[in-house]
Amino acid sequence: MLTRKQHELLCFIHDKLAESGVSPSFEEMKDALDLKSKSGVHRLISALEERQFIRRLPNRARALEIVRMPEAAERKAAPAPKVQVPVAANENVLEIPLHGRIAAGAPIEALEGQSSLSVPAALLGPGEHYALEVAGDSMVEAGILDGDYALIRRVESARDGQIVVALVDDAEATLKYFRREGAMVRLDPANRAYDAQRYTPDRVRVQGCLAGLLRRY
Repeated sequence: MLTRKQHELLCFIHDKLAESGVSPSFEEMKDALDLKSKSGVHRLISALEERQFIRRLPNRARALEIVRMPEAAERKAAPAPKVQVPVAANENVLEIPLHGRIAAGAPIEALEGQSSLSVPAALLGPGEHYALEVAGDSMVEAGILDGDYALIRRVESARDGQIVVALVDDAEATLKYFRREGAMVRLDPANRAYDAQRYTPDRVRVQGCLAGLLRRY
């Protein structure tokens, strides 16, 4: 099972290879993971190599190859991007649309309401966002609890391992890990009590990726 930093580094290398075909430098990896020295990167690389997630290509500088990405159980070890904060009256807040409840268990209807949610501006990055109230417990091992507000950045595609809002058959929405499995799309929970859901790609539309969580106390 990967640690959070190992998982972050593997995803960073994967994305850089997909983007440019060249693995990132140790300096880039250090900065991306906010590490103090390159020695930390070396330890993470060695750990990933020992676990056979990556391979160093001989006689080539900056040559790393992804052997495999984590399976569902290993991805659960990496927490979802999340921030747990109370909403204070004096914070700089933005109003974003609140579109009903999103299932973190079996899919439920995607509700398009007219409500809004006040969100600290610091929690939102670039792009268009909306919020969904989490219903269910199938993502608890990713730190996503029933009653949390999932902050979603609108996108129409996702890479393996991201937590997404997936609209199934244009009728039901669910919050799950996204993964391609051969000719199928697999939506993985983060709770061992739940099974993965498999669909043909034409049945699933990505409606956004998880950007953070808001939890009121």
